[in-house]
Amino acid sequence: MKSFFLQLKDKLTQPKEEVQEEESFKEYVELDHEQEEKSKIIVRPYTMEEFEDIKPVLDALREGSTIALINIRPLKDKDIIELKRAINKLRKTCDAIEGDIAGFGEDYIVVVPYFAQIHRAKEEALE
Repeated sequence: MKSFFLQLKDKLTQPKEEVQEEESFKEYVELDHEQEEKSKIIVRPYTMEEFEDIKPVLDALREGSTIALINIRPLKDKDIIELKRAINKLRKTCDAIEGDIAGFGEDYIVVVPYFAQIHRAKEEALE
């Protein structure tokens, strides 16, 4: 405690010029511009015409910087069982990356990574 008061006394009795010099030597953190570019989010549209079209969507989601807007209408018209398989695969991948998935209208599905959340009007009405 005594040393604290001695340091305080020294600070108060120092000329102003010395105090200003000490403050000007504070360390600063330099931001890496390249790192900022890598963290950009991509909103990417996809169309699912068959079950195999899900692979590029899953790969992009696993990278972690893509929000996927998936048009499921062609697969819905073609084969509802394959559509259910594809949605289950999307849901499992979404759970694995701790993301969120929701229907957007009747023809679209939105899948977002862990750092985003999909607004649901029903949740707001329940609160």
